[in-house]
Amino acid sequence: MSLILTEEQNMLRDSARDFLAEQSPIAALRALRDGRDDDGFSRPLWRGFAEMGFSGVLVPEAHGGLGLGHVEAGVVMERIGHQLASSPFLASSVVAVSALLRGGNPAQQQTWLPRLASGAAVATLAVDETSKHRPAATALRAEVGGDGLVLDGTKTFVLDGHVADLLIIVARSTGAAGTESGLTLCLVEPNAPGVEVERTVMVDAHNAARVTLRKVRVEAAAVLGPLHEGAATLDAALDAGRAAAASELLGLADEAFARTVDYLKQRRQFGRLIGEFQALQHRAAHLYAELEITRAAVIHAQRQLDAGAKGASEAVTVAKARAGGTATLAVQEGVQMHGGMGMTDEFDIGLFMKRARVLQELFGDTHFHLDQLAQRRGY
Repeated sequence: MSLILTEEQNMLRDSARDFLAEQSPIAALRALRDGRDDDGFSRPLWRGFAEMGFSGVLVPEAHGGLGLGHVEAGVVMERIGHQLASSPFLASSVVAVSALLRGGNPAQQQTWLPRLASGAAVATLAVDETSKHRPAATALRAEVGGDGLVLDGTKTFVLDGHVADLLIIVARSTGAAGTESGLTLCLVEPNAPGVEVERTVMVDAHNAARVTLRKVRVEAAAVLGPLHEGAATLDAALDAGRAAAASELLGLADEAFARTVDYLKQRRQFGRLIGEFQALQHRAAHLYAELEITRAAVIHAQRQLDAGAKGASEAVTVAKARAGGTATLAVQEGVQMHGGMGMTDEFDIGLFMKRARVLQELFGDTHFHLDQLAQRRGY
């Protein structure tokens, strides 16, 4: 299986690179942060995503999308990482679309996929309930009654939850928290009675929310996938999100590396360019090697997902774990090699560190995925 982008994928990468460099420079993120923008992302930028077809990259052509795969979604995510662009692409165009494709019935797909592809609506998955990613620990209750369900509980770290037109809620309809069986996914609109959405300000100036559901009634037609058996749909959505997040981590690590190398070529100390010091050269070479290995792991995982391979989930676990570690190394080295100035808000390198830290936690950090890999292999 090739680990090199095709000509068409390279064209998509170049298109995304040019579009985001022009429409979403890092100064745009600073403006959103400093201006305390209510949405936390640029609506004109999101319309541009739709016009370029990015918002429908995973949506089948029959529903108005491009009908492409996870490699192509990763190409866009990597460029988002380079620019630190704030957009609902990950939450809506990747995770939510993947959930609808895996578990949605024809009516649900026809209702939502065209709107998500066009950028007219934003959807997001609400899964986490604590400070750490533990899907099996889901405790939000879904009581079966009459012709539907009643949801009661709270979700945290819901990406773009305060701007979402659709919430995909992961609830426990049977069993006890800590077990993977007994999960049910439900489609809930944020204006439904009993739903409260509170925006939470994250350290990286990107969007998240806390969603509280108090006796929210959900009709049977709004259940995504089989009742009590939503684990497969959830896994598909999370694998898509993890692979995409790995691409964003790779993109921001690559950008942090490039900026650091550029600084090494300009900064003078003791009458010499600091890039001439062998110790710094060795550290830069090590980081470059880590980036290339991670790039191979990420594209391998995405190709496995596109092929529907049996080992795709394990490949995604490896990619997310490695991308998190590589990005952490890249931003730490970047801050340190920039010296004291690297710790100031004036330099963008600190923004990359903050985003890397948030992405580490999103959908499971490196430790979570290493533990998952060990369990799958019988340790």
